[in-house]
Amino acid sequence: MVPEQETGGSIERSRRQLSTSAPCPPKTEGEPLKESEVPPSNQEETAQEIVQASQVSPRQCQADPRASAPESAPLTRNPSSDSAISVGAVSAAASPEPTLPSSLHTLPLEPPVTRSTLSELDVSKIIHNPKLRHDINFDPELHFRPNLDGEKGRRKQEKANQFWRTLKQELSEFIIDRPTFIYKHGDSDEWTLPILLKAVKDIIQTLVPQRDRQFLEEGLNVELLMQQFHKGVADLEKLAMWLSRVLKSHCAPMRDEWVDTMYNQLSNGNRNMDLDELVTGMRSLLSVLEAMKLDVANHQIRCLRPVLIEDTTHFEQKFFLKRMESGKTDISMSRQWYKEAEQTYADSRGRPSQSFGDMGVFFDGLSRLMLPSAWDERLPNTFLFDEERLMKLRADVLDAINLEVCMRVYEDFEKIGRRCSPAAPSSGCPSHVEDIMDRFDFNTPPSISRPSSVVHSAAGSATSSPRSSFVLPSYVAPKQDTQTKARELFHTLVALLQTSPPASQPSARWQMMAPSMALQIFRFVNLPSTALPELEARLASALGDVDSSYYRDVEESFHTRLMADLGLRVREFKGLSGVALFSVATGVRVPSRRPATGDRDTDGASREPYDDASIDDIATRLAHLGILHWRVWSQLAYADDVDQMTVDDESMQI
Repeated sequence: MVPEQETGGSIERSRRQLSTSAPCPPKTEGEPLKESEVPPSNQEETAQEIVQASQVSPRQCQADPRASAPESAPLTRNPSSDSAISVGAVSAAASPEPTLPSSLHTLPLEPPVTRSTLSELDVSKIIHNPKLRHDINFDPELHFRPNLDGEKGRRKQEKANQFWRTLKQELSEFIIDRPTFIYKHGDSDEWTLPILLKAVKDIIQTLVPQRDRQFLEEGLNVELLMQQFHKGVADLEKLAMWLSRVLKSHCAPMRDEWVDTMYNQLSNGNRNMDLDELVTGMRSLLSVLEAMKLDVANHQIRCLRPVLIEDTTHFEQKFFLKRMESGKTDISMSRQWYKEAEQTYADSRGRPSQSFGDMGVFFDGLSRLMLPSAWDERLPNTFLFDEERLMKLRADVLDAINLEVCMRVYEDFEKIGRRCSPAAPSSGCPSHVEDIMDRFDFNTPPSISRPSSVVHSAAGSATSSPRSSFVLPSYVAPKQDTQTKARELFHTLVALLQTSPPASQPSARWQMMAPSMALQIFRFVNLPSTALPELEARLASALGDVDSSYYRDVEESFHTRLMADLGLRVREFKGLSGVALFSVATGVRVPSRRPATGDRDTDGASREPYDDASIDDIATRLAHLGILHWRVWSQLAYADDVDQMTVDDESMQI
């Protein structure tokens, strides 16, 4: 994951503190949204029509938000010294009210969720967030979600826990140690409870229609509530009922159970004089409000998606051209990269392919950046919004090429097994083994190769184990079809890779997996157990040196097949509109059948690639990303007349 950029004015799409004791809400569909790394741009164009089109409530009102709590059994308490939760447990006149010295005043804590922290979810921020608008072109399930990932998330969670601990402490002081409370806060509303109630009110104002906001002033008058609280006549249970009715009137139906839980926690905490449950109910209240705000924002994203996608090219051209003119973005590196790609393409391929049109140089250069041998090269900064996607593509290309290396090693040792089998002439075995080993060009002599991951003890010794006599599995039968056996091995290697533990770098994961891969390959070849250390050493060396001629040969073969598939996808996608491109490229696809481009082995037989689906997926993603990138940047960075380009509010003019 690309590290977060601390940018002025940026607001991360991050998780606010959720209640750890309240039931989790039903999850919204889709995958988590990646964090925005670029601050919203200061676009001047208005988007009133877009905003109006998106402001559709997730559900119709089901209750009148102006309704008050039922009049039966209202909880109205007078000051009482025997109530642990009584809002007026100790008379305010029971003790003097010393003035707190100004030096003892401290800044009040902020609730973990406020209108400010949720402001990025406002539709005006969504339509002016360039990173979000770019990402929406690639992820059909893109949506906001609470996020406590990483170090920043840990700090936010600790800050939230501190707020709730402080709230419980101050409520306890108000009840059982009124002089200390008054000494600290006096008549001020700058302590956790009124600050929390103000935050709740501010958030609800963003969730209810304008016509209902005047009733919110009546039902949630924080100043009046605090006066009642100090006098011991505040009815918290009635307030909880009113809040639950308001929230149910405007939240999605799946949130109703969470709202009911919140009401029960608040009312039971008040009725049973339980501070812990009362604070838990307040945490649930804030979490419900956050979830409702997320629901509204995600609903707006779904409504706005077609409009935002179709406007991507114009929006990003305008955004980046302004940054270039102000000196905030320098694309000289990207221009140099494209010029070098032109030279490489001319030297290796000649004329651009008809499938790519004028994008031949661009796609050849972009596809070569994905190869393991090019990982030391920096991505051009024109791919600012696509860095994470390209790094994922690089990792997938590495997996595909390394799996192909594994299969080639298997084929080499499988040939040795066939030539050295009892049915083959014994005179031909040594020379063939020597010929196969010569293909690797390894520098590490067998005498110092890594020990085998399977330990074989001497047969018949006191310490011998069942593994000392290696028995080939039943599925590796000599009469099994060679191609079928190879494909079965390939699928088992893929499954083994998918179960591998994560690593900081994709290459490090392969180093950890090499012994397991070698053992799996060995199970499919007809060789004695003494050949396993040699196979492990050969595979580790082949995977470990991306600059070797052996690895480069596999890499170039993969690139040739990738370009063949990529050409088909580009020809299919390049004429589509923005929304059509999004729909086709992100939908479920059936892998295409390209013309046979398999290599021929040393016996002259054609090698059929094993990774058709993988190459098709990589080519589809690369074509989608590349076409969108070309539409934005072809004139801005790669054309000869880029310096003559100007921006207009309506369209780009050249």
